[in-house]
Amino acid sequence: MKGLLTFITGFVILAFALFLAVITGDYGPWYFAWLVGTTMIVLISASGAAMFDRQDEELNQKGISSR
Repeated sequence: MKGLLTFITGFVILAFALFLAVITGDYGPWYFAWLVGTTMIVLISASGAAMFDRQDEELNQKGISSR
């Protein structure tokens, strides 16, 4: 049953992707690049903020002021 549900979910996602490809037409690659680029910028910014926060916590534990 789980395999059938996974198959149906994959089919729905594929059908939606094909629908979007037909609707966007020639602009599809531009929208794809925009979505991927925006996602990458958000993920890189979040990881940078997490690393900065971690470094700040380590400095505070050592008693070194970061400001």
